[in-house]
Amino acid sequence: MDQTKEQNDDYGYNLFPERKKSKYQKGSIGESLFTFSHKCQIMLHVAVETNPYAKVLLGALKNSGCAVYKDRHFSCEDCDGTVSGGFDATTSQIVLCQNNIHQQAHMNRVVTHELIHAFDHCRAHVDWFNNFKHLACSEIRAASLSGDCSFSNEVARFNFGLKKHHQECVRDRATRSILAVRKISKEEAVKTVDEVFDSCYNDHEPFGRIPHSKKDARFAYRDFENRDRYYENL
Repeated sequence: MDQTKEQNDDYGYNLFPERKKSKYQKGSIGESLFTFSHKCQIMLHVAVETNPYAKVLLGALKNSGCAVYKDRHFSCEDCDGTVSGGFDATTSQIVLCQNNIHQQAHMNRVVTHELIHAFDHCRAHVDWFNNFKHLACSEIRAASLSGDCSFSNEVARFNFGLKKHHQECVRDRATRSILAVRKISKEEAVKTVDEVFDSCYNDHEPFGRIPHSKKDARFAYRDFENRDRYYENL
């Protein structure tokens, strides 16, 4: 990789300052008391144990040979105020921005969004750092399948009433995510998203469908469990 390019583009790590340094040792009393990690850990536990979106993805990751362990693959950290989470491909860790996530519903969406990136990382060997199309594809899938663009969330943002609104929301959020972590123009980001949109938007794995609500996600989880039983009997 060109060293000048590497120096000019930190791949979004500036949004996650604790990726490079940590004031408190993980698991220390100082961390729990002074960085609100304890609350983050509680919400994470609830998300992975009860949220149907997360349960589908955790099962799919395990079946793909990439089992996720809460203590190893999740990290509650203070982040830039513009982000809620991220997937660090170099460590296979999901970063949860404890200073920006204050509600369980928000935690559920962030965990789901980042688990989709982890699933893509496992099954597709995504070239996160050198191939913008790979990055765009995973961002499209994460925006589409995580509930980020659900009707209720869009109404809360005062965005509604447009034809094919879910698709437009996914395009917009994928573009914003790329611009947050890569130093490219908006025009280039939009062009990249457009080039891969149809194939990536129509890739619903491991849900089998776009889960527009928790009810859809529960159906997907039921189907996923039944699929596991089917394969076990072959």
